[in-house]
Amino acid sequence: MKILHTSDWHVGKVLKGQSRAEEHKQVLAGVIEIAHAERPDLVIVAGDLYDTAAPGPEATRLVTRALTALRRTGADVVAIGGNHDNGNALDALRPWAEAAGITLRGGVRDNPAEHVVDGVTAAGERWQLAALPFLSQRYAVRAVEMYELTAAEATQTYADHLGRVLEKLTEGFTEPDRVHLVTAHLTVVGASTGGGERDAHTVLGYAVPASVFPGTAHYVALGHLHRSQRVIGPCPIRYSGSPIAVDFGEQENVCSVTLVEVGATSAARIREVPVAAAVPLRTVRGTLAQLAAAEPPEGWLRVFVREQPRAGLREEVQELFPRALEIRIDPELLPTPGSGTRVAQRAGRSPRELFADYLDSRGHEDDGVRDLFDELLEEVER
Repeated sequence: MKILHTSDWHVGKVLKGQSRAEEHKQVLAGVIEIAHAERPDLVIVAGDLYDTAAPGPEATRLVTRALTALRRTGADVVAIGGNHDNGNALDALRPWAEAAGITLRGGVRDNPAEHVVDGVTAAGERWQLAALPFLSQRYAVRAVEMYELTAAEATQTYADHLGRVLEKLTEGFTEPDRVHLVTAHLTVVGASTGGGERDAHTVLGYAVPASVFPGTAHYVALGHLHRSQRVIGPCPIRYSGSPIAVDFGEQENVCSVTLVEVGATSAARIREVPVAAAVPLRTVRGTLAQLAAAEPPEGWLRVFVREQPRAGLREEVQELFPRALEIRIDPELLPTPGSGTRVAQRAGRSPRELFADYLDSRGHEDDGVRDLFDELLEEVER
């Protein structure tokens, strides 16, 4: 059978005030075009369909249309909720999804059987997929309690909880003539972050070892980390990565989907297919003179200015680079802790003195800013 694995669409993303809606339309159209060309038997969307738990109507319309279009290629479609998604809201769409022939699992249900999806390809290959949406620390404990584990097991670590839940969902992975699959939205120890993930859900407390996945699985389709990569483990484990660079930290990522060909008695053959429809993200560095002499690169820009801070600097850079979404003083020019800059002592010092110390500590020498602060302070104190 052939599987198209994708994740982390983050539809509804706004980058530094710039909507990515048009880019997402193009990117998802590219994913659908790949599905038409490759004719997969199964499409897995491994979480973070949306960028926010409260997506607007345009984002909802785009996601539902994309899932419908993927289904119309003839593939079975299974999508799970990620940490950015509202699991309950996704589950509220399940009547629509079921009518459209799409399997949608937003949150963990009381009955573990609801997270085990069975199917048969047109060629007669039988498959079974354990689909585990993102679980927070709190709901991981609730999940293990729902699945009738002991009190001692319920007090273990997050990784232990996830391991127990996956063990329950994959206990039927025993038939030799069926393809066994897992999809989940989580962080695996040793994998590399892509640059734009939510930090709170990638820290060590949320990381699980690859050993939580059974050796009987033919392929594990993961979401959450935005960089496409293989994870070493007891079975083939992979992050598809995001098909769009979500933030400037991801500008070097190769945006793609993953194609997998696998059988009950044949090992998974995996390849990446690039998705190149999004506007690229670029970082530009230089003095104002260097920036003025440079040809503005294509894409949305982050500009690191190698100048001392002063009033009007941002506006000058914005005039040179109208597509700059972020303009900052180059971090290499900023003082580092312990560099000898004087730390302001708050007790007994006036706001003017404290503000002056702050400007000195940042290397800011523009007297106009100090004068403006004095004027504003006088207005406040009247």
